[in-house]
Amino acid sequence: MPEQLWFTAILNSLFAGPVTALLRDIGIEPKHPQAPIANSFAMELLVFAILIGLFFLLRSRLSVDSPNGLQHSFEAIEGFVLDQSREIIGHHSEPYTPFFAILFIFILVCNLIGLIPGFESPTGVPVVPLGCAICAFLYYHTQGFKHAGVKYLMHFFGPPMEGMPLIAKILLAMLMLPIELVSHFARLLSLTVRLWVNMLVSELLYVTFLGLTLSLFLFVGKLNALGYVLAPVPLLAPPLFLLLHIFVGFVQAFVFTLLPIIYLGGAVGEEH
Repeated sequence: MPEQLWFTAILNSLFAGPVTALLRDIGIEPKHPQAPIANSFAMELLVFAILIGLFFLLRSRLSVDSPNGLQHSFEAIEGFVLDQSREIIGHHSEPYTPFFAILFIFILVCNLIGLIPGFESPTGVPVVPLGCAICAFLYYHTQGFKHAGVKYLMHFFGPPMEGMPLIAKILLAMLMLPIELVSHFARLLSLTVRLWVNMLVSELLYVTFLGLTLSLFLFVGKLNALGYVLAPVPLLAPPLFLLLHIFVGFVQAFVFTLLPIIYLGGAVGEEH
């Protein structure tokens, strides 16, 4: 049996049978039939449930005259994402803001939920950043086709080549096509690895130094008079690493949102 968080254990106790049967129906044999739900998937479900609850709460308390703190927070996120989109994509970026705003919020909550005892950040497992990267990848290509139609495919054959001989255009297009394809699929790897490694390392550092701090605190407590002088020192480390983990969580959510905005800007740019 794999190590399970308490929330994962509850889900497996309730849904292990149906989930195992579903996986077998689609040709996947679970490694642990009695616990097919992984911690990362359980944390994603929990984040999803938290966000749905927050959205319903926000919707029920929307006010133009006296907005509450929750409304201000979501409006700040929406405004921030909209500003970034307008700067990169242009003034026609408003329809794309909801996707990028919810992408930022989802990844941010996934990054920070590991700070709660008994939980872990699902973005520290590669399959979760990969899933988010695939969503962003499909979204910006879909919007590119929606914006330019079949002409969007010309984006993969390099820039416009006005005035060049036909044979030169064909040769250049044949050269650019594999380069562009590799470049676009490399974006999946880049988005996945960047988020996964940063959150994994950040969480490992936080947990490791928290354990070392507790050990040091117990050690200096045995040093009699000197212990009373040094005892407050270990207490300063956990807040510092806590703030560092929060900072990394915000930065990685921002970077993961900003890069697809840049990719979308290239996909729906008027020159394409």
